[in-house]
Amino acid sequence: MIQTGMIASALLAIVMVVNAAIDKTKLPPAAKKTGVTFDKDIKPLFEASCVKCHGSEKQKAKLRLDTLPAVMRGGESGKAIEVGKSADSRIIHASSGLDADTAMPPEGKAKPLSPEEIGLIRAWIDQGAK
Repeated sequence: MIQTGMIASALLAIVMVVNAAIDKTKLPPAAKKTGVTFDKDIKPLFEASCVKCHGSEKQKAKLRLDTLPAVMRGGESGKAIEVGKSADSRIIHASSGLDADTAMPPEGKAKPLSPEEIGLIRAWIDQGAK
């Protein structure tokens, strides 16, 4: 029987390898806009590019991006965002497309986020993800 601690250690090692594969210097910079909120600024971006697969009707990887509480819960791979640390947030890594294996949205599924849109999401996360 595999122990829970061994599984947790293995998952942590996988996350560390995935995060190490991302060259954070190549991420789009955070936007300079202040007062960024989920409802006003981020939800429309997610609705355009993400909620078809990560919304109320379908939750790929058990991740929902249609409400703030759902975003904060994350999915089966863990937290989607690290509040205050956009460069360490899985959603930024995936949406930036720097790792072809985890790039979101998958090619042909939705319009990818632009560097400016990713920068706005980064600003939101860095400002506390409210």
